[in-house]
Amino acid sequence: MDKKEGKDYFICRIKAKKEKYDLIIAILSELLPFDSFEEKKDSLDAYLTVGIFPENIDADIKELAIQLDFSFSWDKLPDKNWNEEWESGFKPVYVDKFCQIRADFHNPQPGIKYDIVINPKMAFGTGHHETTFMMIKMMAGLSFSGKKILDYGCGTGILAILASKLNALEIDAVDIEKPAYENTIENAQINDVFNIRALLGDINAVLDEGFDIILANINRNVILNSFETIRKKMKPNSILLISGILKQDEEIIMKAIQKNGFTIDSRLEKGEWMCMKLLP
Repeated sequence: MDKKEGKDYFICRIKAKKEKYDLIIAILSELLPFDSFEEKKDSLDAYLTVGIFPENIDADIKELAIQLDFSFSWDKLPDKNWNEEWESGFKPVYVDKFCQIRADFHNPQPGIKYDIVINPKMAFGTGHHETTFMMIKMMAGLSFSGKKILDYGCGTGILAILASKLNALEIDAVDIEKPAYENTIENAQINDVFNIRALLGDINAVLDEGFDIILANINRNVILNSFETIRKKMKPNSILLISGILKQDEEIIMKAIQKNGFTIDSRLEKGEWMCMKLLP
């Protein structure tokens, strides 16, 4: 959701131990329609558009607060220039000397192989989150040249853009959120990338098959529900990278990996999150 559109927001101010923030964000974003989250000095702020306040949201959050040991309060936040707010706090991301992710108001750092300019608005995927960072790190070890790529849950389009810069032949980038779909198109243009086909919808919106590499940085439930369909869209000797998975869900994911005929080639961990390279 692009907050520059002139919406008002409810803000849920969550008080918890900072080490629990990632877990709280993962669960709340999966269960409830929050637009975004922001880590403040004394709270984790969750934003919800005025007008889509679910009937039982307060009771649902109270139940989660007991389970995850946090407190919360509600406030209403009037509209303001959210892009200025974002610009004041956005810092470039560096994945070793392989890739830098920056906004157009940052100067590129020399000596880094791939430079990506992102205007994320409210779409997920700036490289700041552990899951996106690990996906990029995994991509550094793969050959994309001449390959057919699917970015499933593309967010800002950052992984699709990187795949293009790595000489991928053609890329489908799909997301169920319209702002992410629009942001992917915009960011591809900013980076002079023209071989990305952005699609709006779930995995079924991708009609093509025979992908060499599929990038799936989403969340546990979406990945679990999509494994069978993803496998059908892969070539026999292709690669699947998955992330957006908490380490506490490892057992569930491992069972699904085995059930759907995948094997784990390699994995990364960062904070509470995992990223895996799977082979069919």
